[in-house]
Amino acid sequence: MIRLSTAFMALALAVSPAMAQQQTPQQTPSVVLEGDVKLEKSVVANGGTQIVLEAPKVVVPGDRLLFSTKYANKGSKPANNFVVTNPVPKAVRVADDSAARLQVSVDDGKAYGLLTALTVKDASGAARPALAEDITHIRWTVPTIAPGGSGTVEYHAIVR
Repeated sequence: MIRLSTAFMALALAVSPAMAQQQTPQQTPSVVLEGDVKLEKSVVANGGTQIVLEAPKVVVPGDRLLFSTKYANKGSKPANNFVVTNPVPKAVRVADDSAARLQVSVDDGKAYGLLTALTVKDASGAARPALAEDITHIRWTVPTIAPGGSGTVEYHAIVR
């Protein structure tokens, strides 16, 4: 079984850096983004199983991770239709439960849509339905972030 060290994870996962929508200086709200990644672990306690999140020290293929991006409007004006875009690290694939409900790209961020509406070309050049493992980017549009407002967007991924 392959083990990925913390140093590799820091480089390979890069906490999925988020990119804000590019706007002109007059439109740019003071929105601050902060990315994070946590390892999901099942823990048995009090006769039941619960999921706990912890910093990923070592991960192995099949481990489930939670990628999150916190956003906060530090400015005095609302940020409207603020777009957060996360590239998906190559060391992971988006989990099926997250992939089904997100706006995703399978072409390095050129086009977005629901996964069920996207296609990719197979080795022969023929189009096939896109799969969660084909996702390269995820995008969220936050309708309004009030001054002082904040929130979090997130997705689950599986270590390849």
